[in-house]
Amino acid sequence: MKNKNGRRRCNKPARDAAADDGGRLSKLPDDLLLNILERVDTLDAIRTCILSKQTLKLPTMLSHLFISVGSISCHHNLACEFGIDDILRISRAVADVTDNILSTRSPEITVSKLKIRFVLIDRDCISIGNSVARAMANQKVEAAEFEMVTEKAYADCSPDDLLHFGSQFNAFLAACPDAFAGLTCLWLRNMRFGELGIPDILSTCKRLESLHLTHCDSGIHSVLQLEHARLVELEVNSGNFERIELTCLPKLQRVSYNNWFAYGDPIYFGFVPQLSKLSIAKTGVCWEKTLELSQLFANVPSIRDLHLDFECEKIWVIPERPNLLTPVLSKLQKVNLENIPEGCDFAWTMFILEAAPSLKELCITVWDHWCIMATGKEFREERGYCEKAEVNWKTHVPDLKHKNLVKLTIYGFQPDDSFVRYIRRVAEVAVNMVEISLHDRKVFGCCGDLDPKGKVCPSRYPRTAEERKQRTEELGLASPSLVHFWS
Repeated sequence: MKNKNGRRRCNKPARDAAADDGGRLSKLPDDLLLNILERVDTLDAIRTCILSKQTLKLPTMLSHLFISVGSISCHHNLACEFGIDDILRISRAVADVTDNILSTRSPEITVSKLKIRFVLIDRDCISIGNSVARAMANQKVEAAEFEMVTEKAYADCSPDDLLHFGSQFNAFLAACPDAFAGLTCLWLRNMRFGELGIPDILSTCKRLESLHLTHCDSGIHSVLQLEHARLVELEVNSGNFERIELTCLPKLQRVSYNNWFAYGDPIYFGFVPQLSKLSIAKTGVCWEKTLELSQLFANVPSIRDLHLDFECEKIWVIPERPNLLTPVLSKLQKVNLENIPEGCDFAWTMFILEAAPSLKELCITVWDHWCIMATGKEFREERGYCEKAEVNWKTHVPDLKHKNLVKLTIYGFQPDDSFVRYIRRVAEVAVNMVEISLHDRKVFGCCGDLDPKGKVCPSRYPRTAEERKQRTEELGLASPSLVHFWS
């Protein structure tokens, strides 16, 4: 509401509430307040601190700093929410805020973690880079992270846009080598580089431990070769690489590769002696190669945690014989097989138990997630989507006794013969089983928008105590108490 002079009146109840909050905060000890404030966005922490004179000093004492374009714009996807003038204004504000926060800190207070999420705009990027470089030179910064957002969303980007964003980033890298030399984590998206672009980034970012690439590549069907002395984590989402070669990464422990476009093996594992966690996701089509894990993992017998996401389409791994797989899966302890299509027998997943004697936990998700699946017969045929088909497999160890598997988790459980047979077989094989957890289908926010006349079959997951007792009895297990219904 405005007063007679045209000025907006203060909202007295809101003002009093804010003052009351500030008073309560000021009564807490500084170390507890700092612990609370470091759990939120830094700008939100500053807004909280200005409510009380007693807390005004606290922002300069924060050891965890997170400055995000989203906290200024109140939207995390700028490209979809704002025009170019708004993006330029918000980008400038992020650069100014970064400089103000970093330049007013005492050099005696260590920055344990600094994360900045900002728009890739030349002048503002360089300003942010220079501010961070000065902070690194004047005080101890233990971990620093850049996450870059482009002016356009990937869906709106042409090939020229991707090249332009890649060129912009290269200019930023060249202008602020000291800042990049101190980074420990880097997130890039929507960029196309030259053949040596990404290797050059790694050679500049000498302290880098985590690299995330989304819709980034060096051209269609390019080969990415990676070497780095300190990289621990690599995540690649939807790049047009023919192949990623992890040539020499002695500290690498975690790799995630989603939606590759290769016709052969998507990854080559060179010298990666510490690699223990691997996640691969792919919407398989008919003409693409089915992967042989014995060949793919030939150089990495150290994997302990394996996540394969089939995205409700073709099963793109071959259930190989244990004599081929055991040498590379002997240390495997946890497996997650996600989004196996509904309506097909999934007994083939037993090949993991036959080949992985150290396995402790197995989780499978059986689900047709229609929110992400391609529909329409002609559309699917044009793009090579497969019709549902059974996976050819037969057991090679009929008298298998697995001594280490203690937990089986199933998402998408339905009281069908295929589920009952599978659970019985796993329980028979896993002689030391402790828990069998059965969940209903997963539900995301988008699932509520599905056409009710579509192909989704209603779930028959047992919900009442009587239904659950009946389904447990149907399983016929020696120890019914192992079975838990959670949904």
